[in-house]
Amino acid sequence: MRVISGTRKGLPLKAVPGSGTRPTTDKVKESIFNMIGPYFDGGLAVDLFAGSGGLGIESLSRGIDTCIFIEKDPRAIPTIYENLKKCKLEDQAEVYKADASRAIKALEKRQAKVDLLFLDPPYEKVGYYELINQFVEKNLLTDNAIILCEHEKGVDLQNQYGAFTLSRKELYGSTIISIYRQEEGQ
Repeated sequence: MRVISGTRKGLPLKAVPGSGTRPTTDKVKESIFNMIGPYFDGGLAVDLFAGSGGLGIESLSRGIDTCIFIEKDPRAIPTIYENLKKCKLEDQAEVYKADASRAIKALEKRQAKVDLLFLDPPYEKVGYYELINQFVEKNLLTDNAIILCEHEKGVDLQNQYGAFTLSRKELYGSTIISIYRQEEGQ
């Protein structure tokens, strides 16, 4: 695993020890950012099931101002910190060991406005995609926000979450990337 592009291009990233997380491959990560960017002019990203932090770190390397990393696996937290330190991105990141639902409540409390939301939960936890509705209902997304979901081929996500509509869906082996954006005028 490595940073694919941007200011930290080529830096290697460490994976979380054990088999509890499933890092996004470099090939899929490159495709993801070609679809949603490839570069950003600031903004706030949330990597909701951060694992090793690869997606959030890639977004920072490509111009996102700040990324909030949420992960409840205690083995993943040191890996995220180590990867951020290796990339010298600690000042642009916040890392929280928390359950995703509690993290959303904390984001609501601070009235966060998210520009880029990554949801890549453990594949067997299909219900976690319903958390998108909480982001929409609590008004935590900017009008131009992009929601990116990584999920298993057999999982069908909704076509719409509030005003955010499925704008692109790509298959990579057994992984699907679903991208949601708000339609114009909504």
